[in-house]
Amino acid sequence: MALTGCSYQEDVCSRGKYPVLQVNGPGGDCVANGDEPPAGHTRYPEGKVPQQVNDKWDVYWRTRTLDKDGNVIDMPDASAWPR
Repeated sequence: MALTGCSYQEDVCSRGKYPVLQVNGPGGDCVANGDEPPAGHTRYPEGKVPQQVNDKWDVYWRTRTLDKDGNVIDMPDASAWPR
């Protein structure tokens, strides 16, 4: 059986949760609606929140993050991160 014209988009977070971004670093998490982001994380800027994997904003944030003041910065060099 061939599947044609089918396009499935995976949500960044499951229902009842919203995505948060790690401050000054790679990655993020999903937080229950109504809860604040955990320490070291922040909400995405309004209008720049990824909704589905590989959407415009998911791709955008792969090479950027926010600093402690909320400014968009280039992602720090991965070699600087502890392993």
